[in-house]
Amino acid sequence: MKLRTLFAALLLVPLCGLAADKEFTLVIKDHYFVPSEIRVPAGQKVKLIVENQDATPEEFESHELNREKIIAPKSKVSIFIGPLKAGKYPFFGEFNQATARGIVIAE
Repeated sequence: MKLRTLFAALLLVPLCGLAADKEFTLVIKDHYFVPSEIRVPAGQKVKLIVENQDATPEEFESHELNREKIIAPKSKVSIFIGPLKAGKYPFFGEFNQATARGIVIAE
């Protein structure tokens, strides 16, 4: 019985590592993205957690990342990106384009 339990546990170990995506947090405050630059690993799927601390909605938009998501005031959303080739991927806030700008750098 112990041998079966050990064998079953060993089979599941590789699967545990596959389920976890790397997470990066991006905050919208005073119509700015903070930080304005996020470095992510190239070749891996990652999760951006975007938290809007403002009292107005904002839209995370990136043509290069092929993502567009509205974030309600005082709320959070998860946006999955990648796997990305090494390079720079700009993003902006559709509702405050003059200030809400940033870049994802895959390396």
